[in-house]
Amino acid sequence: MNFTDDDAAKLLKIIKARRDVRGNRFINKPIEEEKLSLILEAGVSAPSVGYSQPWKFVIIKDEKIKNSLVENFTQENTKAKEIFKEKTLYNSLKLEGIKEAPINIAVLYEPKEEAVLGMTSMQKMGEYSVVCAVQNMWLMARALNIGIGWVSILDEHDVLETLNAPKGSQLIAYLCVGYVDKFYEESELKLLGWEKEKQLSQLIHYL
Repeated sequence: MNFTDDDAAKLLKIIKARRDVRGNRFINKPIEEEKLSLILEAGVSAPSVGYSQPWKFVIIKDEKIKNSLVENFTQENTKAKEIFKEKTLYNSLKLEGIKEAPINIAVLYEPKEEAVLGMTSMQKMGEYSVVCAVQNMWLMARALNIGIGWVSILDEHDVLETLNAPKGSQLIAYLCVGYVDKFYEESELKLLGWEKEKQLSQLIHYL
């Protein structure tokens, strides 16, 4: 199968339009099952080391579980506020949408007991494969005009315990998924002045 330059341009447009959605952007609109299936299908279509496909997707709608995870976030965010106390902007940031989003997805890494092709030297390749799945989901969601927010201010052990995850699982991503009121033209943290965008020329090195 060959693609056109127009296909490549559309893909780049989606990539550049992807946003990490803040919790205050989600609206009260359910996600259609067929669209959720497309997002998950994009995830399982990601490349993986040794074709190990070491991911598991936990779909969370239960309000009790969400409430428990909000408590988890609040405890961890209190620690983070101390770290960023010199940056007063931090306290005004909405950094999760666990209850606001209609669906949460925990993306887990489940390592294999046997050796995996490609992981005999670089042990982290399994986790990196799961990150590829997350990125695929993020891009498909954006193509469907659905927002995703990645919540990383969580205690991994407590999240896994709350989800009753299989022993040995690792939490790679906790995603808040839902329709939003709008997508910003630029990254929200860039617009707020939290970080400056690096240019391509700054990131390339030749040997």
